[in-house]
Order: sequence, then C-alpha cells, then structure tokens
Amino acid sequence: MPSQTQIILAFDVYGTLLSTESIAKQLASHFGTEKANSIAQEWRKYQLEYTWRLNSMNRFQSFSDVTRNSLKHALAETGDFLGDGDIDGLMKAYNNLSVFPDVPPLFSQLQSTPNITATIFSNGASSMISATLSESPDISPYAKHFKDVVVVEEVRKFKPHPDVYHHLCERVGKKGSEADVWLVSSNPFDVVGANSAGMSTCWVDRSGKGWMDGLVQGEKGKPTIIAKGVGEVVKKGRRHFYMKLIDLVSESQSPTR
Repeated sequence: MPSQTQIILAFDVYGTLLSTESIAKQLASHFGTEKANSIAQEWRKYQLEYTWRLNSMNRFQSFSDVTRNSLKHALAETGDFLGDGDIDGLMKAYNNLSVFPDVPPLFSQLQSTPNITATIFSNGASSMISATLSESPDISPYAKHFKDVVVVEEVRKFKPHPDVYHHLCERVGKKGSEADVWLVSSNPFDVVGANSAGMSTCWVDRSGKGWMDGLVQGEKGKPTIIAKGVGEVVKKGRRHFYMKLIDLVSESQSPTR
C-alpha cells in the first residue's frame, strides 16, 4: 500500500492509455479499412452503453462479455457477421491495443517523481488487464511503473457508479482522503463520476476542444486540471501535486492529539 505521503494517479485504460480505435487494424482484415473504422466506433459506443445500462438495471457482466456482446451488436448494426473463431481472434487482439503516442513520455516522469504512485483503474476484467500488461508490446515494457491494478469487477459495478471510486480510494489507502487520489481519464463521464466521489481529476483533452460536459454545473462538474496528452499529466499537475504533498507531509509530522 502506498504511504500516506504519496499522491496517487489512477489511470483509466481504455480510451486513455490504450486507443480503442486501434482495433480497426484487425477489423480491416475482415472488412476493409473504411468499414473497419466504422465498426470500431460502433463497438466502443455499445461497449460503454452496455456498462451504463447494466448499472441502471443493477446487474453485472464481466467486461470481457460486455466487449464480446457489443462487438456482435456493432456487426449486426452494419449488417455484417463473423464466426466465433474470428470473434475470439478479435478479443485476443483487444489485449494488444496500441497506446496513444502521448503515453510513453509519462513513464520517465513517473520514474523521476518518487512521491507519485501510479495505479491502473479500469472497467476491464482482471484477465484482460493482466493480459495487456504482460503481453502487449506497447505497454508491457512499462508495466512495472504501475504499483497496483484496481478493477471494477471487485465491486460488480461499472464507472461512473460511486461505489467503484470509493473502492479505488479504499484499495490505495486513501479512504476519507479522496482528494489525494487523482483520476486520469480521457472519458468525461469518468471524470464527472470521480469528481462526485470527492476525488481530484485530470481530463486528457486530445482533441483540444475544451471541456463541454454539462451534466454537473459549476466547478464540481469540471476536471481539476486539463492535459493535452497523458505525457503532460505530471508536468501540468506539478503545482497541485507539490502543494498537496506539503500538506500530506505536514499532517504526517503533526503530533497525535
């Protein structure tokens, strides 16, 4: 467990570290490039939609099942079909999604910033995340930089249900100090969910269009900081992290009353 004087950066995986659109490379071998891009987008749309619907129905399925079933939905939407063997191949390829180009610089920053602990925090099934961290040529060389892996299947709910964020904070030893835990995500719904649970947030705005989510009005509905890519998260948040670390060190040195 991280020490109480650590800042926790909890990184979302799909859409933040890994590009879900990169699965189009494998889809293209079946359908050609143009249709593959369309199916990849529909696949991701239904993947997220299924998790939200399951939360609303107070039901749970493994993210692996959600991912497989949403692929079938996307194929049906476009009038296409793949056999079980081809679908199995795409599911295996999903464990080898490409990282975004802005991700690798993050790891040298983490190595030179010992007071920051990096954690994986994902909707992904533990089997999927484990396979990605051990097998993916893009991210496996950096897996050692993540000190913990927290997945939602342990609470059988998906983001942005508040229970998953509280579970994260408890797992990293920050229950009651949720603001010391920073969610790093490119998904606005994830950022709003973490804000609601009292966490700090860094939204990765790769498109550069700025924050537009209007569900929660005011400052509580906005990310604490905005970064253009994962690789600038530490640099962008350095002032916030530094001030928080001063507070944490002061608290740890205060005499017990």
